[in-house]
Amino acid sequence: MIFLLVPFLLLELYLSLKVGESIGFFWSALWIIVTMVIGVRLLQSSPLAMIGNFNAMAQGKLSMKSFENAATAYMLGAILLIIPGVLSDFLGLAALLYAIYLQFTAKMKPEQKNPFQQQGEDDVIDVEVIDEHTDRNDRA
Repeated sequence: MIFLLVPFLLLELYLSLKVGESIGFFWSALWIIVTMVIGVRLLQSSPLAMIGNFNAMAQGKLSMKSFENAATAYMLGAILLIIPGVLSDFLGLAALLYAIYLQFTAKMKPEQKNPFQQQGEDDVIDVEVIDEHTDRNDRA
């Protein structure tokens, strides 16, 4: 894992310095502060996003895999926006756009009547199994 972190941090530092050099210190500092505030606000509103995902999943518009992907992309995007740097901001924005894409496709899908019911469960007969209890003293 450390082998992936070191190149990421070096690339992050290089890109941040290059962008800061071209746009200036003030705008670079403002960018860092604004994206940090946006990331914190997204994390604060994450329960509302999860409720929306739960509702879409309950209506059959969002599969469990899509729910997991949307939740992970949303949280990862918010955290990456909090981390100061150009590369992390762009990766966070890409993750948030992916979460928005999943939500958009979920809204376009037709609602299913009961997404958790497997086909063929209508013919199930409910029975009760009675297990005879034998005492250990009765065996001897």
